[in-house]
Amino acid sequence: MKINRLLCSLTVFERWLWGVSAVVIAASYILSGAGDFLTLIASLIGVSALIFVAKGYVAGQVLSVIFAVFYGIVSFYFKYYGEMITYLCMSAPAAAFSVVSWLRHPYAKSDEVKVAKLTFKHTAAAALFAVAVTVMFYFILRALGTAKLTVSTLSVFTSFLASELVFLRSPFYGVAYAANDIVLIIMWTLASIEDISYMPMILCFVMFLANDIYGFYNWRRIGARQQNEGNNEGNF
Repeated sequence: MKINRLLCSLTVFERWLWGVSAVVIAASYILSGAGDFLTLIASLIGVSALIFVAKGYVAGQVLSVIFAVFYGIVSFYFKYYGEMITYLCMSAPAAAFSVVSWLRHPYAKSDEVKVAKLTFKHTAAAALFAVAVTVMFYFILRALGTAKLTVSTLSVFTSFLASELVFLRSPFYGVAYAANDIVLIIMWTLASIEDISYMPMILCFVMFLANDIYGFYNWRRIGARQQNEGNNEGNF
């Protein structure tokens, strides 16, 4: 089966990172006495998605769609409408579009996606589009009475920019998501002060941060290897 092939392709470090991430999240869930299983499920799906995204596998994007739905529901319960709207209306569709984009750009007919090199034009356009969307969402979120409006708005920007870079198959998706992880660590720390059951979300994004840093490193390595093998031509 394809899933078995993907699992077997993980290195010892990647299995270790995935396992430690899952254990830390599960332990935080148990120790906090949280009763919301959706929080735990969302977190475990999320770290599973990231390890496959870091490998450049489409399976990671499929899991990202599922994670976005679960995370959007969790955010709704805490009135983080910015997170809910971002993940349900932006991240989930973006991940779905990325599935199509990655399937259309396989590397040498393998399970691995072809890493792209963005031009200045593409980078500038992505940044400007992210700013425009963020400004629009600021007023929407303010009208909805979103909790922690400033942090939520910053999360929209970093998350949307990261989604764009994932779609464009750029290694810098990891940098943008790492920035988003830091924002979310702050956000869920504030939430946990009011409700300890949200503590697992803090550990979730701490592990996400580690995975996204690794994702950036690994995509740079994959991109260099693909280029050296002479198959990384004409990305756009």
